[in-house]
Amino acid sequence: QVQLVESGGGSVQAGGSLRLSCAASGKFYSSYCMGWFRQAPGKEREGVARIDSVGRTGYQDSVKGRFTISQDNAKNILYLQMNGLKPEDTAMYYCAAYRAYCYTWSAQYYSVWGQGTQVTVSP
Repeated sequence: QVQLVESGGGSVQAGGSLRLSCAASGKFYSSYCMGWFRQAPGKEREGVARIDSVGRTGYQDSVKGRFTISQDNAKNILYLQMNGLKPEDTAMYYCAAYRAYCYTWSAQYYSVWGQGTQVTVSP
């Protein structure tokens, strides 16, 4: 069974950077989509970046040019490099995965989730 564990969250000032990591353990899928989602208090969970097993990436417009998703297949780690952080990026960030190439941002299709890591950006 796949397990995901996020790390790397914290508090930064606007304009700062953070790198989130998501370590995957267990028997992983040969074809998969992994994504980073975030959820702010009182808001719905939204996908911000995704990558599949062949390295194709996708980003929501709100983070394009600022966030970069990548993966280290040898270490089974997913990363999210976040630069130019804004107060509106403040949220709990989750990594998630499902067994197929990426075709949706809908959280309901992602079958495995980490516990989340908090990102707080102050003005």
